[in-house]
Amino acid sequence: MSDDTSSTQAFAKLLAVVTELRARCPWDREQKLADTPRHLIEEAYEVADAIARGNFPDVAEELGDLTVQSLFAGLILAEQSHLDIATGLQNAAEKLIRRHPHIYGDTRADTIEQVLENWDQIKQRERESKHPHGAKSLAHVGRGLPATMRAEKLGEKARSAGMDWGNLGEVLAKAREEIEEIEHALDRGDTAGAAEEIGDLMLAVANAPRFIGMDAEQTLRAACDKFVARFDEVAAIAASRGLDLKAMTPSEIDGLWNEAKATTRATGRH
Repeated sequence: MSDDTSSTQAFAKLLAVVTELRARCPWDREQKLADTPRHLIEEAYEVADAIARGNFPDVAEELGDLTVQSLFAGLILAEQSHLDIATGLQNAAEKLIRRHPHIYGDTRADTIEQVLENWDQIKQRERESKHPHGAKSLAHVGRGLPATMRAEKLGEKARSAGMDWGNLGEVLAKAREEIEEIEHALDRGDTAGAAEEIGDLMLAVANAPRFIGMDAEQTLRAACDKFVARFDEVAAIAASRGLDLKAMTPSEIDGLWNEAKATTRATGRH
């Protein structure tokens, strides 16, 4: 049996199972289209986490779970409109063909940069045909993305339009400026203003990694993993010495944190 045939049969079986569950399972029957985004997002992040860990079996499993959620959302969509899974798959195929004229047409693209340039131009034309009066706006960019990823994508799109920081140093200068604005707002007792300035700071910082060829989401995920490793080490040290973290002063906890930092670095755990 060819790989294509095997994949087609596996897809058909999964679709049949999801369809039957929608019809017969009490929980599945009660779900509405508005209920599906959180499951889609959760599974997408599970895929990303498995990839980051380099665990191939987990990647395969999570991709399957994500496909389940996509099919389930498609089934509900078909119940509520004239659009169905087949329409979505056909549209996706046509979009890929349309955006790869160097493969399916007579356009030349010998480098990644040329491929991306063609892709952006085609997307822009598609956008102009749908929204002739707002195609150049950034309002549509990354609306469904988590805020950190959207902030980075907005920066990338602004750069392609000719507006961006020149280098990482300028980003950091902007971050320092925003920190000062936060402090001024706090001095005034303006918590709403402080929150707004914190947002501006986070927007700038989210764009910092791309200036050194890194990804904001993965950079933050790595920092979270590092924090977890150090926090667990602090908790272990405290437990071994009979210490209660809640009863310790900030300076005492800071001392444990420095110990934990040294230990995790020495053992390769960040």
